[in-house]
Amino acid sequence: MTEIRDVLKPAFINFDLKTTDKQAAISELANTFLTKGVVTNDSVYLEAVMKREEESTTGIGFGVAIPHGKSAAVAEPSLAFGRSQAGIQYDSMDGKPVHLMFLIAVPETSNDEHLRILSKLSRKLMHEDVRQKLMTVTDAEEIYQIFE
Repeated sequence: MTEIRDVLKPAFINFDLKTTDKQAAISELANTFLTKGVVTNDSVYLEAVMKREEESTTGIGFGVAIPHGKSAAVAEPSLAFGRSQAGIQYDSMDGKPVHLMFLIAVPETSNDEHLRILSKLSRKLMHEDVRQKLMTVTDAEEIYQIFE
């Protein structure tokens, strides 16, 4: 079973997303994957993520979004976390802005890896106390503890 700790590297965490635009925020977070080489081509990967968004929004409500993309430009399953105090306009299911964003990247060949990561995140993020903690955490270790 994939643990959040295995896929969410400290380099993939952005506690202060600068933009309030959905696509720009996803792009800002996707950039962190380039730093460790888990995404080899960000435009190819972003295209997969935005295509998925067109099918239906990944803004699940409660200020949370879990965009994801499966692409040949992804070397290994990875997860990024971004936080926005201002809130991102996201077309969420509940119409509210997004403050917590988890971006999933999985290789084209991966079977259901992203679904496992997705369900683990979703189960935890349903709890208000978890969302509140994520609004104030300051380092990667605190995030791992929330999900373990």
